[in-house]
Formats: sequence, structure tokens, C-alpha cells
Amino acid sequence: MAEVQNEKREQRPPREGGGREGREHREGQGGGGGREGRGGDRGDRGDRRDKPGGSRFEGPPEIDLDKLIADSLYLDNQAHAVVSRMRDMDSGTRSQLRRLYNAVRRATRAPESERQHQFVMLRARLAYTIARHSLRSLDVLEKLLLQVTRKNDVRGYERFRDLFEAIVAYNE
Repeated sequence: MAEVQNEKREQRPPREGGGREGREHREGQGGGGGREGRGGDRGDRGDRRDKPGGSRFEGPPEIDLDKLIADSLYLDNQAHAVVSRMRDMDSGTRSQLRRLYNAVRRATRAPESERQHQFVMLRARLAYTIARHSLRSLDVLEKLLLQVTRKNDVRGYERFRDLFEAIVAYNE
């Protein structure tokens, strides 16, 4: 019986990194045994983002403002994507979205001399709402709002309003 087991061992290809030799080899290179060989300290997580909680969720791709202004179908697709992420990730209420949308409408109707300031304040309000209610799916809107405010273009403000309106509508 012992001969059969030895015969089987000889027929098996050697495992990479397996057995005593592999373990000794890894330990000699700092790659085995202790915690230090498993990727360094706890803060060194190559696949995680620098977000609170160290989530593996990569986050949505940013919305391109120029495409949003030029292409209505792009706007529609982005609205669907945001609503889909909201349903998957958050517990945001319709009333929270409606309040934000009403603030967007008021900022869009502001006189041109105050419009940029209104949108800057809207971004602060949006950031607060996202943080307060853990609405991480709306992060992409906060980033877009920053782009819109920096560009300070009437068409950009209107398209942002249209996007938000579509999000509210698809979330109903």
C-alpha cells in the first residue's frame, strides 16, 4: 500500500508554492507565513478606493457635461443609470429627491447674476443630503454639478435641471 501511495506522489506534478520547499521559498522572500506577506498593512488595499468604509464598489462613471448638453439620449441613459443605482444602493425617498429638484428649478430661474452662486449653494445642499442620508448613488450628480457651476453656462444649467427632472420621473 505504501508503494502505491509513493507511486502516486511521484506521478503528480509538483504544486506551485506547495509543500515545504514552496513555503520555505515564500518565507525567504517575505511572501508567506506572517501578515506582512499578505499585502502589507491594513491600509494597503490595492483594489479598494479611498472612500470611507473602504468599499470595493468602484462608483459610477462620471457624466460628461458636453455629451449631456449635446445628446438627449445620453441624458436619458444617465438618468436611468442613476435611478438604477439608487434602487440598488440607497434608501433615498422620493420627497428628498423632489426637494432637491425644486431647489434645482429655483436655481435655474435665478437672475443670471446670481445663478452661479445659487448652483454653488445647491451643490453644498446636495453634498449635505448625500452625506446625511447616505445617498452614495447621487455622488455622480454632485460631481456633475461642480462641472456645471465651473462652466457657468445657461445651457449646462438647463440640462442639469432636465437630468434631475428625468431622475425624479423615473424614480416614481
